[in-house]
Amino acid sequence: MTTQTPRRTPPGTNRATTRRTVWLSALAGAIGAALGSPVPAIAAEKTVTFAYQDMMTPIRVLMESGELEKQTGYKVKWVKFGGGGDVIRAMASGNVDVGEAGSSPVAAAASQGLPITLFWILDDIGDAEQLVARKGTGIASIRDLKGKTVAVPFVSTAHYQLTFALQEAGLAAKDVRVLNMRPPEIAAAWERGDIDAAFIWAPVLTNLKKSGTVLASAGDFAAKGKATFDGIVATNAFKAAHPGFLATFVRLLAAADADYARSGESWKAGTPQVAAIAKWTGAAPEDVPAGLAAYRFPTIDEQISPRWLGGGAAGALKSTAEFLKAQGRVPDLAPDYGTFVTADVAKAAAKP
Repeated sequence: MTTQTPRRTPPGTNRATTRRTVWLSALAGAIGAALGSPVPAIAAEKTVTFAYQDMMTPIRVLMESGELEKQTGYKVKWVKFGGGGDVIRAMASGNVDVGEAGSSPVAAAASQGLPITLFWILDDIGDAEQLVARKGTGIASIRDLKGKTVAVPFVSTAHYQLTFALQEAGLAAKDVRVLNMRPPEIAAAWERGDIDAAFIWAPVLTNLKKSGTVLASAGDFAAKGKATFDGIVATNAFKAAHPGFLATFVRLLAAADADYARSGESWKAGTPQVAAIAKWTGAAPEDVPAGLAAYRFPTIDEQISPRWLGGGAAGALKSTAEFLKAQGRVPDLAPDYGTFVTADVAKAAAKP
């Protein structure tokens, strides 16, 4: 269900690796300058287990650089998961301290009263998740999915969007066979011809589109009030015990996003940035630039604003939870979704 990914590829002796090492050193210097004075090192025995997924975002460049470990003194265990629902379950069981999860699994977790807090918007999903039908199946619209088999990771943002899409098209649950599959399973099922369509994100999405037709994007439904995002959440226990680590983490995330905003057009196959993202996600390097471009990455000021952590994210979680409850995915709603969201970490990170 999960795989442990090495923190960093051991340095080799070829020229490409040398250029990469030089670039990582430069990145460390740039991030250090963005932070201002160095952050005091914390005891080396401190560790944090971070659950990540395969979304193509600038955080993968930070993961490759090792700068988070250097700036905090923590040992970071990066563990790859197949979906946000798996991440939330691992956090609930105490196996993960901080993790990436979409707004749908976060809303489900909040509805169950799990002790977690959303403290950063990793990305505004936009068109990064799409519903794709296999060519030759006779599917030209969402209504044509009647009687067909569609795969999606359950309780993910894509699942939320798929459910809304089917409902909007007038299709009942019994009309479509919806299967719960993680991204790698979807890729294999598509290759075998076991499924007719899937609602998924890159890198799997990129391959499906080569032999499929896009029926809808998450951005289409966002325009109808069903916006989705990927966020970073921490257990309340870890958040209370390690505020300095999280503030430094957010500073580094903001710096990585800002670097992409400034120079993202130069992030092409063959660059260290794209190599890092491809390594951690399993994507083909040539697919990374388009994968990145499908997302929007809020700045730290936007994170703190009412649009996101200042109120908008809580509203989106509530709306998502209401939809999930109507679909029987969660039994009850939380009294206040704002208690599961904080802008405090971003505010601390934004201080000079």
